[in-house]
Amino acid sequence: MSQPVPPPSGNPFAGEGAPYAPAPPPAPVRDNIGLGLVAAVVAALVAAGAYGAIGGAIEREIGYAAIGVGFLVGFAAAKIGGRNPALPVIGAVLALGAVYLGQLVAIAVIFTKLGDLSFTEYFFGHFSDLTKVWKEAADFMSYVFLAVGAAAAFAGAKKAHG
Repeated sequence: MSQPVPPPSGNPFAGEGAPYAPAPPPAPVRDNIGLGLVAAVVAALVAAGAYGAIGGAIEREIGYAAIGVGFLVGFAAAKIGGRNPALPVIGAVLALGAVYLGQLVAIAVIFTKLGDLSFTEYFFGHFSDLTKVWKEAADFMSYVFLAVGAAAAFAGAKKAHG
């Protein structure tokens, strides 16, 4: 009969004679408020356009979309800009503007479907008229969506760094 083979000693995953490799150093902490601001502005403009296009296409506002706009803006600001304590606040303010701008885009999309003018003619040529229509049409939920977008941005910025 053969003798049982004893189990190998040491780390079975390292292989025989493999040198110990230390863990890599952690990534440097970013704290660049300028980059965070640029990322938040870009995210706000893109999200506002998408929010407005969706709202205009279905001719109603969607609360989850306002949350998404805010979260995207705040998350982008903090992920790119780092842990600067001003970024969640900046993200919230920009998200507030992005939700408002998205609501104006939605109104322009609806008017485009109803009238003779193109979206760019409505949005850029009659911007003051769009804001007047928004003021007349705004109800309690319009303001709730603005607040929810800002709160989601603040939460998104905090979530970006755990």
